[in-house]
Amino acid sequence: MPGISRRAFGGLVGGGAVTAVAGTPATASAAPAERPFRSRPASARPRRRPNILFVLGDDLGWADLSSYGSPHIRTPHLDRLAAQGVRFTNAYSGSATCSPTRFSLYTGRFPGRTKGGLAEPIGNRAQGLDPDHPTLASLLKNAGYATALIGKWHCGWLPDYSPTKSGWDEFFGNFGGALEYFSKLGQLGDYDLYEGDAEYQDLRYYTTILTERAVEYVSRDHDRPWLLNLNFTTPHWPWLTEDDAETGAGIAAKLRAGGGVRALAHNDGGSVEKYTEMVENLDASVGKVLTALRRSGQEEDTIVVFASDNGGERFSYQWPLSGAKSELLEGGIRVPTVLRWPARIDGHQVSHEPVYSPDWTATLLELGGARPHPAYPLDGHSFAGYLLRGEDAPERDLFWRVRGNRALRRGDWKYYRDANGKDHLFDLAADAREQADLAADRPGLLAELKAAWEKVDGTLLPYPAS
Repeated sequence: MPGISRRAFGGLVGGGAVTAVAGTPATASAAPAERPFRSRPASARPRRRPNILFVLGDDLGWADLSSYGSPHIRTPHLDRLAAQGVRFTNAYSGSATCSPTRFSLYTGRFPGRTKGGLAEPIGNRAQGLDPDHPTLASLLKNAGYATALIGKWHCGWLPDYSPTKSGWDEFFGNFGGALEYFSKLGQLGDYDLYEGDAEYQDLRYYTTILTERAVEYVSRDHDRPWLLNLNFTTPHWPWLTEDDAETGAGIAAKLRAGGGVRALAHNDGGSVEKYTEMVENLDASVGKVLTALRRSGQEEDTIVVFASDNGGERFSYQWPLSGAKSELLEGGIRVPTVLRWPARIDGHQVSHEPVYSPDWTATLLELGGARPHPAYPLDGHSFAGYLLRGEDAPERDLFWRVRGNRALRRGDWKYYRDANGKDHLFDLAADAREQADLAADRPGLLAELKAAWEKVDGTLLPYPAS
């Protein structure tokens, strides 16, 4: 297959661009083919600092978008967003579950640098993001940005933790990791929809409410650049759509009776068809926000990033990856990720460079003209030079640690320790499914990557005894 690197081919497998590799003939009506990413020469005319809209899906699997290969889920709005910018084939979450990934995105650091980041995920009121720790929001706010978070926070509960204590001017959403979409009862059994630090009553379908709030925010007449973290709970369990209020009422009754997370997990419900409806509703919701952004006249100067907080769950489409949420196989951490910035970045592009949550923190700070706090050095690396100035992508190891798993990616190689304590070595370019264990064939490389993982681990907080 001349002209395509092993990394590029490995990234294309399972993605929407695979037809171009396979040689499927283009039709006259077909969209322009993706091309390998190249930065656009810098414009001679200086532009204003960009707005930043960072959208997170919740437990959305690697191939749950049609542009990433789903054969049964239709996501035209997110596919269009990808076509207007860059689609990343080797993008990762900062961890394998909700709250530690959010810690890595908000702080730009490994979750294990902070006490709250050791929870996988946060599940009680004693855990959270220290309000004194600088965040993407607080650093951009200090640089002159307006900041807002709409949707799922999952970095601690009141009274000690809140987005408004960590740099966001505005907050509308839920504090916990999951809620029943109609009653708004969360994992602790309490009502969990807030505006700022006060309860806000609205018993409609949650995704609809968040979409309306985001549309209102981007439609405002802003007098300065803004950051909006838009964190949907879709398609996280319970598996409910706008037509499932009756099913939701049954789950709410279990929550009131003390059912907790077990009730929300909805193990007695859901289906591939229901999950498909949820993802397609998420796609339509993002489409409404993007339409509002365009009508506001801010589209050109707004960076939009869409990603998932970790890999998929029971009903996700993950092919060709193995594993799922909560583990460090590719299916637990590789996520669909697209970026659009019309003022500076061309569309119809694909990037196979490895990138993950803390890198976006470093990148967005640089693009927004903000600097990291010197006392809290970032673990992420900025991709601003790669995206805008034709520089090579940062070369560094990608590091993950969760209870029972460890992983480190260097180039195409991945070191992985499973829950049984066995070490594995995979060549992701040749084996994205992680089935060909090369540990016995490359013991020197395995030892090198293992030592690199342990060196980073030695700088992190230890897990508390369980």
